[in-house]
Amino acid sequence: MPENSTPNRGASHADPRSPFVFDLRELGRRAGAMREYRRSAPAPADLGLDLIAVPEGAPLVLDARLEAVTEGVLVTGTVTAPLRGECGRCLDPISDELSVDVCELFAYAGSTTDETTEQDEVHRVDGDHLDAEPVVRDAVVLALPFQPLCRPDCGGLCPTCGQRLDELPAGHAHDMIDPRWAALAAFTDAEQNGTADPEDKLD
Repeated sequence: MPENSTPNRGASHADPRSPFVFDLRELGRRAGAMREYRRSAPAPADLGLDLIAVPEGAPLVLDARLEAVTEGVLVTGTVTAPLRGECGRCLDPISDELSVDVCELFAYAGSTTDETTEQDEVHRVDGDHLDAEPVVRDAVVLALPFQPLCRPDCGGLCPTCGQRLDELPAGHAHDMIDPRWAALAAFTDAEQNGTADPEDKLD
């Protein structure tokens, strides 16, 4: 690359067939120009965390407002999507709906914002297109709970028997026997029931 040349950050790489790619020729570059959109697409397979996610193929909906500003295009709106997963305490299935706000500036190529920020610090306009899919994806994943709960006061599972504590009587507990004495306890129970082998008795 020649010494004084810079990468063409405005080169278009966005797929115009994607429902989350917007053609900015509809908006124009006059500051204050605004358009509203509602776009929907099937969710990809990996949109979520270990315990909760947007099901693959479920509708991922973006209600967006695009506004032309001096430095680029400001995208604001709301992303909604269904959620499926399991409770982080009791492992019961969870069904919910996520609604999260988005607000992101896409910088014009050659703007002050474009020239003074690192590549990963701000999103950029791709030629005549704006690809909002990374913003949608980030907004959804960052809004997901790391430990989803079926309800805030879920008691979880009994660590001994594995049953749901909320379905067990109050004071539920298990007698814990030191494993070093477990064999002796079993022999004592068998002796009391008359089922112990006399040859197993100690001298």
